[in-house]
Amino acid sequence: MARLGSIWGLGGILAILAYAVFHLLGRSIEAFGYAWDWRHWTLLIFNTAFMAHSEGYMGFQKSFAPRVVARARVLHDRPSLLRLLLAPLFCMGYFHATRRRLLSIYTLTLGIGVLIVIFQYISQPWRGILDSGVVVGLTWGMTSIVVLAAKAWREPCTCPTRHCPGQPPR
Repeated sequence: MARLGSIWGLGGILAILAYAVFHLLGRSIEAFGYAWDWRHWTLLIFNTAFMAHSEGYMGFQKSFAPRVVARARVLHDRPSLLRLLLAPLFCMGYFHATRRRLLSIYTLTLGIGVLIVIFQYISQPWRGILDSGVVVGLTWGMTSIVVLAAKAWREPCTCPTRHCPGQPPR
């Protein structure tokens, strides 16, 4: 049951990210149907590089993915009914986390929601160009989670204490 909870946690997060990627990918592809000049190409290059680094590498690979995988491992090792039922939310850090983590995850969620609303008012091809960077970052993030999860299941738990609720400090 605990293994299924970990799979549900990781799979749920990957499903949410995949839904966002496929939704945004359509808008990104649609942008290429418009006439572009040098400003569009410049923004595409810089925005994609920026999002790959800031969202993909720094946000996902170095922060979110290790935390998600560590918490999935905690879910496997120390399951509870609440954690199992809400495994994706637990793995993302929405509960049973430090006060600082809770504040940051809820603030980040609110910020992402605000950006989604703002982006709806941006016209094509600009919106598609910006969405292309988000697609790159989210895809990087999904890949990071899968790679780290595969590594975590092959090795003993070495997750940092700050990611693992209820684990004594080392």
